[in-house]
Amino acid sequence: MRQVALLIFVLTFIIVGSLYAHVTEHPSTETGGFQFVAHHETPDIKLTSGQGALKFKVLYTRDHFPAEVVAAIDKAHGGFDVDRREGKGETYFALPGVGIIQISADLKTTRLIETPAGLKKANAHYVTVWTTSAGTPYLSFPANDVGKIFTTTMDGKLVHTLGAPDAMTDFKHQAVNTYFSEGGKFVPTGVTHIDGMLYVTTGYSDLDYILGVKLTNLEPLEASWYPLAFGGKGDEPGQFGTGHHITVPYGTNRLDASDRANAEIERYSPDGTYLETLPLIKGSFPCSIDYEAGYAVVACLFGPNKDKGAPLYILEGNNLVSTVRLKEELGVETFQHLHGAVIRKINGKFYIIAQSWNPGDIVILEQVQ
Repeated sequence: MRQVALLIFVLTFIIVGSLYAHVTEHPSTETGGFQFVAHHETPDIKLTSGQGALKFKVLYTRDHFPAEVVAAIDKAHGGFDVDRREGKGETYFALPGVGIIQISADLKTTRLIETPAGLKKANAHYVTVWTTSAGTPYLSFPANDVGKIFTTTMDGKLVHTLGAPDAMTDFKHQAVNTYFSEGGKFVPTGVTHIDGMLYVTTGYSDLDYILGVKLTNLEPLEASWYPLAFGGKGDEPGQFGTGHHITVPYGTNRLDASDRANAEIERYSPDGTYLETLPLIKGSFPCSIDYEAGYAVVACLFGPNKDKGAPLYILEGNNLVSTVRLKEELGVETFQHLHGAVIRKINGKFYIIAQSWNPGDIVILEQVQ
């Protein structure tokens, strides 16, 4: 009888344990408590990818995130930005139908932020965290599908919406004026900020210039189109095959824009002066670049070998020092194409948050030490 009772106890323990194995805690979400989420096959955490000291393993897959994110992530077509102000470190992104999402500084929890209806319906093609001269932080989202740039507070309150330039806007490049006067569409792909100016990439259109937006008032926030325009479509230095993501490396006054088709990062000063080109491996189609602690991570749409999943390139300075292959080497099958990634250094260890496209997915990688 004791043996039978013991067998029943063991079987009960196994069954109950298996039920709780599919529960993910998201204590900071709007719904709170525990949530049951759809089960997805988790890659073997023993798998690693990368070279030298910059090898990575999978820390979290989509199941780490709230059910609302899991349900919408397949259609993700965007990317992230990190609040790198002193004492912060949260990561932000947005999904259509879900809205703004905040990942905690320690990467352990996720918060869904109440989002204005127009932004929640649109596709936020990247996001930038920026701060005014008065020290007020904002989030700006280039919505490529509706041709608008939405700016919110860190808690999601809409403070400004910028629409397309009209025919009366006088940019310093006649090609830009002609484009809009003839009814060309405004399709923002990226946005960033330096000293009271927003800079907008337009690579999903025939325009493919970076356009300037001037902040004209801070309380309330107001902005208008500015004559500054630079770049343009082409394969010469400073031109774009597809101007995609744009960012300012933390602590600098330099604009870095991903040039997908030309496999380059184009660099400019705030007045639009071309500085230099950072060449990447031909055929890699870099979508985004993000910097932290002397390193950068580049998310690539294809990679030189299109039969394999696209790579994440890790740069130290301007040098490629590690290549991480999520699909081929880490077993994350949905990462055939990468669209966005950010790099974090937490307690001496690097982490990468990455998003794929078509299908969309999200993963967090941890440096193997």
